[in-house]
Amino acid sequence: MSKRNAIFPANRHALYDAHGYSAAVRSSDLLFVSGQVGSREDGSPEPDFAKQVDLAFRNLEAVLMAAGASFDDIIDVTTFHTDPDTQFGTIMPVKNRFFPAAPHPTWTAVGVNWLAGFDFEIKVIARVP
Repeated sequence: MSKRNAIFPANRHALYDAHGYSAAVRSSDLLFVSGQVGSREDGSPEPDFAKQVDLAFRNLEAVLMAAGASFDDIIDVTTFHTDPDTQFGTIMPVKNRFFPAAPHPTWTAVGVNWLAGFDFEIKVIARVP
C-alpha cells in the first residue's frame, strides 16, 4: 500500500494535531479534503455564525491552495449543519461568493446534532490540475 500524501495549509491550525488527522490527502489527481470548520488558528470556534461559515470557506481555500487547487477544481461538496432550517439564509450568500457561476459542484447538505462546538462544516473532493 502506498503512503498517504498528506496536505496541510501553511498556517496549520491546532485541530489537526489535537485530533490526529490530515487537512487533505491527495491520491493521484484527486484531493480528499477533511471537513473544514470555522476555527481560529488555535482550533477554537468562531462564535459569530456568519463569520464561522466564512472562516470555514477560507480554511477550505487554504487547504486547496496548499494542494495547488482552487474552488474551480471542486467536484463534490458535503456540508454539515446543526440547524439547517435557520442557517441556510446565512450560508447561501457565502457559498455563492465562493461558487459564483455554473457549473456548480454536486452538493449534499446534512443536518447533524453535534459538530464539536461548531455549527457548520464543509468537506470536498477536488481534482488537482
